[in-house]
Amino acid sequence: MSEWFSGEVVANGLRTHYYRTGGDRPPLVLAHGATDDGLCWTRLARALEAEYDVIMPDARGHGLSEAPEGGYTATERAADLAGLIEALGLGQPAVGGHSMGAQTVLYLAAGYPDRVRCVILEDPPFWRPGQQPSEEERQQRAARMRQNALEMKALGREALIARCRAEHPTWAEEELGPWADAKLRVSERFAGAVRLADQPPWWEVLPRVRCPALLVTADPERGAIVTPETAAEARRLLPSLEVVHIPGAGHNIRREQFDAFLAAVRAFLAAH
Repeated sequence: MSEWFSGEVVANGLRTHYYRTGGDRPPLVLAHGATDDGLCWTRLARALEAEYDVIMPDARGHGLSEAPEGGYTATERAADLAGLIEALGLGQPAVGGHSMGAQTVLYLAAGYPDRVRCVILEDPPFWRPGQQPSEEERQQRAARMRQNALEMKALGREALIARCRAEHPTWAEEELGPWADAKLRVSERFAGAVRLADQPPWWEVLPRVRCPALLVTADPERGAIVTPETAAEARRLLPSLEVVHIPGAGHNIRREQFDAFLAAVRAFLAAH
């Protein structure tokens, strides 16, 4: 990681910070999940940096990026990411994302088809119709997220690492530090502004994707969001969608079954 570098761009009216492995290689942009940040991709980036120039931005309200009072919908985050891709002159990179980041990538591919070559979605928030939380539940979730963010900040880095190690005993040790650092850096503005009601649902957005797309799923009984039924519905809506199920993992697929996730990503990127 000593040869990696970081920088900032101003795009979509936002100052976005990013990390980059560099080199004359095909670009791969990775969008992190809620309360993570760019360096939470460190393990995957190390595995891929010999083959790709990996760019890992901090989403608005996360890491070292700007934290405005609003603009935290998937549509706005997609515009941020599109702006970063343009500002860095990446052309049409491969783009991947986890959870909230996967949602961002979906809206990016649908809304800015000229900015992506292919996309990878790691357990996106694909709730089925009827399972979407109500507005009251969303507000309660935002309040809990804000309170949780405050509690984590109060713990400090070493206590956070110990907590993560205890709660996620299968995670590699190198995942823990970046996870803890991200929790200390996430903005309270993001944690208190999570909203879903003012953006179209995924089942309306997915059919608009025109580039190759990979959906990586895991086990709902372990905490994964995307169920087999939802994956089948996604395939119906986008017949070209490739789906890879990785057993033995929950929502954090790459952290819990890293080798299988890496193999799926490598195969997809090599084909597209």
